[in-house]
This record gives sequence, C-alpha cells and structure tokens, in this order.
Amino acid sequence: MAFEIKKEAYTGGIKTISIGKGDSAVTVGGETCYPFYTFEGDMPNKPLIAMEIWDMEPTDWAEAALVPFKDVVADPAAWAKKCVDEYGAEAIVLQLKSIDPNDRDASPQSAAETVKKVLDAVSVPVIVWGCAAPTKDEEVMKVVAEVCQNKNLLLGPVEEKNYKGIAAAAMGYGHSLIASSPIDVNLAKQINILLENFGMPMDRVVVDPTTGGLGYGMEYSYSVMERLSMAAMSQGDDKLQYPMINNLGNEVWKCKEAKESAEDAPLLGDPEKRAILMEAVGAVAYLLCGSNILIMRHPEAIRLAKEYIKAMIAGGSVAEVAPIEKRLASVAVDFAALAPPLDLTIEEEKKAAAPPKKEAPAKKETPDKPAAPAAPAKQAAAPAAKQEEVAAKPAVAEKDATATAEAAAKEKAEAEIKAKADAEAKAKADAEAKVKAEEEAKAKAEAEAKAKAEAEKQAAADARAAREAEEKELRAKRARERAELAAKRTDEPTVQGTMTPAAIQKTEQQKILEMLDRFHKRV
Repeated sequence: MAFEIKKEAYTGGIKTISIGKGDSAVTVGGETCYPFYTFEGDMPNKPLIAMEIWDMEPTDWAEAALVPFKDVVADPAAWAKKCVDEYGAEAIVLQLKSIDPNDRDASPQSAAETVKKVLDAVSVPVIVWGCAAPTKDEEVMKVVAEVCQNKNLLLGPVEEKNYKGIAAAAMGYGHSLIASSPIDVNLAKQINILLENFGMPMDRVVVDPTTGGLGYGMEYSYSVMERLSMAAMSQGDDKLQYPMINNLGNEVWKCKEAKESAEDAPLLGDPEKRAILMEAVGAVAYLLCGSNILIMRHPEAIRLAKEYIKAMIAGGSVAEVAPIEKRLASVAVDFAALAPPLDLTIEEEKKAAAPPKKEAPAKKETPDKPAAPAAPAKQAAAPAAKQEEVAAKPAVAEKDATATAEAAAKEKAEAEIKAKADAEAKAKADAEAKVKAEEEAKAKAEAEAKAKAEAEKQAAADARAAREAEEKELRAKRARERAELAAKRTDEPTVQGTMTPAAIQKTEQQKILEMLDRFHKRV
C-alpha cells in the first residue's frame, strides 16, 4: 500500500497585491496553503526579495555591508541602479533615513525629489520606507505620493496615528500601503479594519507585523506571523488575509554581533561571514513563517536566500550552493589558543594521586633516663625517610600540575571578569552618550522652537506696528482734508438775497384758502 501524506484542508487564503506599474509590476501573495506546503495547496507567487538603499550616506554600517556599495552610497539613484544591474534586485526599498526629526530632519520636498530620481533610475518596483515618526512620515508620504502620481509605490509604515493622511494620499494618487503594527495579532487586525473603513482598497495593502533581528525578538515576530497565517488559512479571517513584509536587513545589521570585529569577539569567527549568515538565517526563518516580501541588504545573503527559495519551490539540494564570496581580507582565529587547557584525568585518579595529608607530629615524652641508644635508631630510619621522599615526588609533580591548571583557570576567570567589566563600562558610556545626544537634540529642538516662536511674535509685532502707523497716517490725511475743506468754506463770500414786502398783505386764512384752491384746482 502506497504511503499517503495527510493533507490539511484550508478555509482561506492570502490575497494578491501588485506593486509597480506596467511590465515591471510584481505580484505577491495568493497562497492557499502554509509557506512552501505546495502538496496541500497553491503558492502561485514566490516570495519577493527587495534590496534596501538609503537616501543618505550611512555612517554606522559594518564594513562588510558597506563594501559592495562603497562607490555609490553617496548617490541613491546610482545605488539603486547598481543593485538592479549588478546584483539582480527584484525591487528597491528606499529607506528615508534623512527625514528623521532626531537626525537631519530633511524636508518632504527633498525626500520626494530623491524618490523621483530613484524611480527614474530603475525599472523595478520601488518601496518607500519612512523613519517611523508618525507625524513626519505623514507629511513626507503625502508629498511623495503627489510627486510620484500613479507609479503604484508601496508606502509605509502606516500606523494608527497617521493612517488617514497617508491613506487619503495613496487613494488619490494611486499607491499601495504597508499597514504596520507592534508585534500583536489584534493590533494588526485593527489597523486593517481602520483602513478598510476609511475606504482604502484592500487589494493594495501589505501587513508589517514588526520585524526582529536574529536573536533580538525574532521569536516574537515569528510566533505572531505564524498566528496571522493560521488565522488567514485555517480560521478564514478575511481581515488578516494579506501579504506580509519584513524589514529584515535594517534590523540584523544594527545588532552588535554584526558589527563586532574579530578582536572584539574572537569566538564568533570571521566578522564578514558571521553577519552575512545572520541575515541569511533570519531570511529563512521569516520565509518559513509566511513572509511575502523580504527587505535585505547584503548581496551574498540575498543570494543564499534566493537559493533556498528555489530549492523549496522547485526541489533539489542546497549542498551545491556556492559558499560565501568574501570581499574583505580573511581573518584567522586561533581557536586552539583560546580554548581552555585540556584535562583528561579521571576524577577518581585525581583523588588517588592527591598527596596524603600530613599528620601532626606526636608530642615527645621526656625520658626518665638518658637515651643513649637513639643514635643507631636514627641512622636506621634515614633510609626509610629517603624512600618516602622518592615515593612522594610523583605526588609533588601532580600537585604542581594541578596548581598550574588552577592558576590558568584563575587567570582566565579574571580575564573574563575584566572583559565583562569593560563591556559594561562601554555599554554604560554608550548609553550616557546616547542620553547626552538625545538631550542635546531636545535642547536644540527647544531652542529652535523658541527662536521660531520669538520670530513669529516679532513679525506679528512688526505687522501690528506697520498697520497702526498706516492708520495714523490715514487719520492725519483725513484731518488735513477736513481742515482744508473748512477753510475753503470760510473763504467763500456769503450771498444774501434782498427781501421786499409783497404788494398785498394777506392774512393767514386767505393764504390757507388759496392753497386749498390750488390743491383742488379751483382756480
């Protein structure tokens, strides 16, 4: 009887989303089974790996990550073109690091110009990633959406604090969104519901569940992504049936283990291979829990991840995958010298070889008579003492070896304590420097805000003074005009008409009767 694989029946699936325009558009999602479980369902679109670039020259990258791009890091457009032409990037992620209010605080117009240059330089889809400051991201993404109208960019991260402004811009100018939430299934569902209620077309939404680097919270991200996939597939929750994206490279390469040199961490081996493998292993983990778009940095780590995807979809072995191609000089680490001394002695043998404890000498008794014959006895005991001394030499040698091992262990322990103390001091100094930098940035921001407020206050005062001066001048002008008019009236001669009495003087009654006759036309 042939073996039959037990298959799981799924009630839901992942929606598809396309980013980019025209022939360069790429579609992700569409699975009806768990990642790579193609014996239970379909996986029509393979996961997409996008290469990240920055809109400013990195200052804190590890040397291993900087070497492949060192000639183009000052020009984002050239950087993006190199990723596509030389490293075969399927998409480009432009990290807008310069807009961070705590760093350069670049203007939205400047960021939009950079995005436009990158779009013009490459033909693959472009993803625009903000600085995770909700207010600034909203300001920048509105301008970017307008400048790059109908290019179907993937904009994010969109959070509960700024989703309205960015979603409105995306709907108006034809872009897609990255709905971001902080490692929580309910919060991921909530932001999707908010976007849907706002009117955002949900076939243009990708979920960012928040990404942790290898060993730095990846377990939490992995478990949340698993639960999102289970809710979408097995429970049929249509509010969670969206493709997922992970900003992996940015998280892995900022870990201290990815930056430490061989001198700082000799037990971790070659720094270049170590960091590349950290990113590649993290990519495999996120692919297995349902990631549809991976943002990565190093070309070699991307190559390894693509080989893994190819093997999982098409089958085959990864044993023939080429090893990591180094760009930096090889680092030789003498692990044998770093290892503690090898001690193969069995514990029971150590105890048996230990020298016997010396007994306290017996108290001599005072003889009643002179002990004249004692000299011959002493001479007889001399050979026996010499034999005991010869027998005790191996024990002394063992004791010396044990003391040497203990001294080496003590020296190693002291070295470890010193290294730990140095690391703690360095961490403390880094923390203090960070706090100081934050305080300086805060003080600078407050000073700028105060200067801006004073400038606005001064401008308002100047405007008010100018308005009052203008009104005063106008009132003086009107007063002069009135004075001139009054003087003119005074200078004109007064003409008085001459009055002569009527020939016939009429009484009041006669005058009334004449008036009535005139009114009634009696005359």
